[in-house]
Amino acid sequence: MNLTVFNQSDRCEDFSCQERSLSSAVYILLYVCSAAVVLLTVCGNLLIIISVFYFKQLHTPTNMLVLSLAVSDFLIGALVMPPMFIWTTESCWIFNKYYCMSYFIIDSVLTSLSIYHIALIAVDRYLALSNPFLYTKSISTRTMTIVVSSNWCASMTYIIALGYFNRIFTSSVMCPGECYVFLNEVWSVIDLVITFIFPLSVIIILYIRVFIIAKKHATAIRELNNHTRPKTQKITSHSMKSERKAAKVLCILVCVFLVCLLPYFIYSLLGNVIELQTETFQKVLIMFYFNSTINPFIYALFYPWFRKCIKLIITLQILQPDSALINILS
Repeated sequence: MNLTVFNQSDRCEDFSCQERSLSSAVYILLYVCSAAVVLLTVCGNLLIIISVFYFKQLHTPTNMLVLSLAVSDFLIGALVMPPMFIWTTESCWIFNKYYCMSYFIIDSVLTSLSIYHIALIAVDRYLALSNPFLYTKSISTRTMTIVVSSNWCASMTYIIALGYFNRIFTSSVMCPGECYVFLNEVWSVIDLVITFIFPLSVIIILYIRVFIIAKKHATAIRELNNHTRPKTQKITSHSMKSERKAAKVLCILVCVFLVCLLPYFIYSLLGNVIELQTETFQKVLIMFYFNSTINPFIYALFYPWFRKCIKLIITLQILQPDSALINILS
């Protein structure tokens, strides 16, 4: 998905650098706040990457998706956020055309990856809750690694095709002081379907199913309290509660993602019927990027194992022999 794509009928005449009228103190404060957001995004997601990659106990199929999502969020913080914040603060794109095209490719690949990661997480949770025995038997860490790799390859292939068929790499028109890539009307519709309508439909439909299944599990747990032996009850109830908790946390992750995502797409859909405002677009775009900053805090708030991992990493206990085998789920 490209977060700087507009219909070709839009014009460059209103896209000019605005003279900065901010005081030096406000100007510096904007850069300090921007640097803080970038640092939080990069460090937060780096902690997730180290945790899932290093600790053997976290090498599960679902966590492979979490790891890949954290990698894409980390790269958004490292490669996409800085030029975006500079553009917003300066009220002008101060880099050249070729950097703009590079920014377009990186931004498009990473943001489309984020959307499809959330969709894959919805699929993963639905399969795990709807048929846990088949899921355990069929979905391994190796299988999920192949799925994640395919997702990265598909996103990069799509963005390259998008740029090629719209002649972005050969005849891109740069508005003065701006970095916008123009798509024709056909590709605008195709991009909307592929990067928004289809994955969003998958997410909504499957999470509705997850809620229904979770409700059935809650009923099953209540029945176990009355009819099964204490030992069997304890094992089965714990398993069901664990799956329901995972679904609940990942549902919160999805809801936060949609809150950050919808303003951009609403603005993009209205871009053909209302006058395009650069400042409004930048604010909507930054809100989308904030999702990459928020995700690590969701894990820290709801996952005790992540908080324990942070403690082990910060205190450098992971440098000790066999620290990768530490039980962090207890």
